This record gives sequence, C-alpha cells and structure tokens, in this order.
Amino acid sequence: MTEKNSKETNLELLQKEYALLQKKYKLPEFTGLNEIFDIEEADIETEFLMRKIRRVIIDKITGYLRFVETILNPANAPIFFLKLIKKLDPQDREVLGKMYEHLGNLETEVICLDLDYSEEKEAQFIKKVYTLFRDSIQKDLLLINYKLIKDVAVEKRTNGSYFG
Repeated sequence: MTEKNSKETNLELLQKEYALLQKKYKLPEFTGLNEIFDIEEADIETEFLMRKIRRVIIDKITGYLRFVETILNPANAPIFFLKLIKKLDPQDREVLGKMYEHLGNLETEVICLDLDYSEEKEAQFIKKVYTLFRDSIQKDLLLINYKLIKDVAVEKRTNGSYFG
C-alpha cells in the first residue's frame, strides 16, 4: 500500500471512529471540526481517541492564544508586530481582551481534563470549543487579522527604494 493510500485509510478509520463518538455524545460534524482544528492529525491508534482529538484542538487554541497575547502585550514581540499593532483601535483591543480570556480559560480547563480523564467531559469540552470558535472567536480573529494585514502589500510597494 502506498503512503497516500495508507493516509487515506487512516483518515477513513478516524472518521468511522469519530462517527461512533459523534452519535454517542452529539458531537459536531467531523468536517466542520476538521476545517477549524485539523483533527485529522489525531493519532487513531489509541484507547482514548476523544483525548487525542481534544489535544489536537488545544494545540490550535494555544497557538491562537499566543498570537492574541503577542498583540495585546507586545513587550517581547518581533518588531514586525509593533507596526501592525498600531492599526488597532480600542474596540479591537477590547475584543482581543475578551478573546484572550476565553482562550486562556480553555487552556486552563484542559489541565483538569488531563489530570482527571472522562470521555464525557472530553466530549463536552470539544462541543464547547467548537461552538465558541464557530460563533465568535473565528469571526473576530479573522476581522482583526485582516485589519492587521490590510495595506501591507501597498506599504511594501510604496516604501521601496526604487525611484523609477
């Protein structure tokens, strides 16, 4: 079997295993969860698939948390970010502050899940994260990120040293 076929088989197995958990716990659709959190990266060779899926999800959450933290507290941010951050207004910072709190709470909540495993609690967490992300964080983060990168290409063209 080629590597590609093996990978497709693993994805199909993951989808089948997830379908059983989805039915049992009324989890979100695989495709929706995968689009946001790349859950297809979860290792299916485990007794605790729900935990593996949650860990893939929290890795994404942690990345977003660090990004928001860099924007809100740019003390150690790369110089590149300092220029972008100036584009944000107080309302953007307020939205980011709320988002940071939500993401931080999720990251803290995971510690309890790691220390006291329960498939049902893992399922509740996955549903909670998916809903929170789909309904607010994803949209807000996209809007703010678009604002940060707006006109970056124009600035690069106009700030060059070429005078024609």
